[in-house]
Amino acid sequence: MNIYLIDGTYELFRHYFAVPPAKDTNAQEIGAVRGVLFSVLSMIEAGATHLGVATDHVVESFRNDLYSGYKTSEGVPPELLSQFPILEQALQAMGVLVWPMIEFEADDALASAAAKAAQDNQVTQVFICTPDKDLGQCVVGNRVVQLDRRQNTVRDETGVVAKFGVKPASIPDYLAVVGDSADGFPGVTGWGAKAAASVLSQFPHLEDIPKDWRAWPPSIRRSRALAESLFSAWDDALLFRTLATLRLDVPVFQSMEDLRWQGPHPEFAEQARRMKSPTLLDRAQAAKPK
Repeated sequence: MNIYLIDGTYELFRHYFAVPPAKDTNAQEIGAVRGVLFSVLSMIEAGATHLGVATDHVVESFRNDLYSGYKTSEGVPPELLSQFPILEQALQAMGVLVWPMIEFEADDALASAAAKAAQDNQVTQVFICTPDKDLGQCVVGNRVVQLDRRQNTVRDETGVVAKFGVKPASIPDYLAVVGDSADGFPGVTGWGAKAAASVLSQFPHLEDIPKDWRAWPPSIRRSRALAESLFSAWDDALLFRTLATLRLDVPVFQSMEDLRWQGPHPEFAEQARRMKSPTLLDRAQAAKPK
């Protein structure tokens, strides 16, 4: 069986900026929710049998306690934030397993689910459905891969190396020095993508990098400046790597059967009615396994 792990936060943001606004019978904005539901349903109609969706029920997480500059919900449109609980309830009513994150982030749930699913011999392949570079660290050969559904592209371990110049295990170290503007940490001064790839392809983790720049391969340009910059900001680099490292201990599911889609629950009819979308209910009922 194939397992599909969907980044609900990414999907909700994507649809919020891509589809026209729409109100439900209570005058609540639900355009993005409806778009995500149709998108997930299309995966089921295409043959997905086992899937789960992770969401950031609260944008802030334990990482905000570690670093004051980490991303928050500030600046996120209220009409978008208000749709998170609606999406979670609607997906659950549609029969989809949902992980609404509060202490952790959606990415942590996806990482935990991917690692657990990959250990099951019944599983052929795990698809992490998001283009988010953070999830590149979870890719394992061709067994655990990233699926960008918008571009219809799959990124396996070879693809991670081709894009970033480092193996999946080095992605947290890569992000630590390059920085991640989406998550709110700046990286290390002077370290760009090319420099990070050059160094971390030779020394996979920060601790592997020699403090004496003269021990670095001659092919690494600006070795002295890079070394001085890194080791003068060593504590920050380690902190940024902690922020970029996804957790694998989030409670997600007990067995593969928890991920099996068996059709919408009875309350989904009311959800579809409230969203003024009878087509959604019809398609979900038609897709229910016989």
